[in-house]
Amino acid sequence: MKHQCGRKKLNRKSPHKKAMIRNQIIHLINYGFLQTTKARVKEVQKTAEKLVTVARHGWDFNTIRRVKQALPYNEKAVEKLIKEIAPKYSTRQGGYTRVIPLGQRASDTAKIARLEWV
Repeated sequence: MKHQCGRKKLNRKSPHKKAMIRNQIIHLINYGFLQTTKARVKEVQKTAEKLVTVARHGWDFNTIRRVKQALPYNEKAVEKLIKEIAPKYSTRQGGYTRVIPLGQRASDTAKIARLEWV
């Protein structure tokens, strides 16, 4: 049996989860950090690192197409990812982001973490 070998459900239906992760990646690209629950941060980190790996190839048709497929409704974020963020990590093998734990939220004691570029 294949138990716990996929992505986290995050208590959302699939389209909502996909849109939420896209929006949080766009926030990470635009502002340089993301502060939310630890489970969400880990899911966003997986997708964001894969996008940076794709974007490292530079400004060509296939790179733009693949990044737009993941972030279809924000042209500025796609351009910033390919032209500004990805070139910084051209020699790095992986690990473009770091997770910093920030303790627990007072209202519901959810673990809070901050995701930022290395």
